[in-house]
Amino acid sequence: MNTSTTVLFDEPGPRARRRMRIATVLGALAAVALAVLAVRQFAANGQLDAARWQPYTTWPMWRYMLNGLGSTALAAVVSAALAMAFGLVLALGRLSHRSWARVPAAGYVEVVRTVPALLLVYVVLFALPRYGLDLPLFWKLVVPLSVSHAASFAEIFRAGILSVERGQSEAGLAVGLTPGRTMRLIVLPQAARRVLPSIVSQSVGLLKDTSLGFVVSYTELLYSAKVLANFNGLLIQTYIVVALVYLVVNMSLSKLARALEARQRAVPRRRTARA
Repeated sequence: MNTSTTVLFDEPGPRARRRMRIATVLGALAAVALAVLAVRQFAANGQLDAARWQPYTTWPMWRYMLNGLGSTALAAVVSAALAMAFGLVLALGRLSHRSWARVPAAGYVEVVRTVPALLLVYVVLFALPRYGLDLPLFWKLVVPLSVSHAASFAEIFRAGILSVERGQSEAGLAVGLTPGRTMRLIVLPQAARRVLPSIVSQSVGLLKDTSLGFVVSYTELLYSAKVLANFNGLLIQTYIVVALVYLVVNMSLSKLARALEARQRAVPRRRTARA
């Protein structure tokens, strides 16, 4: 283990690893058993009949679903962009030597990280209109998601900045750069590369949280599935298809995060081999 890495827990010993493997196997067997039981129940109630799945082999049905997925992606991208921008400001605030910037930023992060995103959605949906601030439907989802995830992105950026060797900042100051230009030109680019896998992983969680658009009647994927199920009466089939779509998208993003992380690990090894 890298000695520069902060150890949050002791590395498990042989017995602990054996218990973890046994628990993993038992959990997998339980999941398979539940899946088999569910399939048997679906079959017994006719939910696996070909006629019930046939509508999902037609283009109009998938076009409607893809429109919902497009709305989900739009909300996720805009929310992620705003959350990352605000999160970077919060991270710089937490690292500031000035208490008027550090204390409010730290307080925001600590408080907002404990508040469920759904509660923030309810605040935007019900509380703000009473004070004359009735946002458009799209922003009723994007604003609370941005506010919620900005705190998590702030901690990601702060960890990335702190991971950059102090000598990098000292070198920038030594050649005459101001602290602000040193942060912007030297520290932040390195920090951004290091936390890129974590940013992608956090974006997966944000994408899943766009399903809260169901609450504000924003036509994202889950709300589109509700409308579709009410129209065709295929409740189970519709939500299974939607779950598979979420699974494919989120697994793709998670795989991208793992690939970026593996690539970052490979870079120091290649440099060491060349040296």
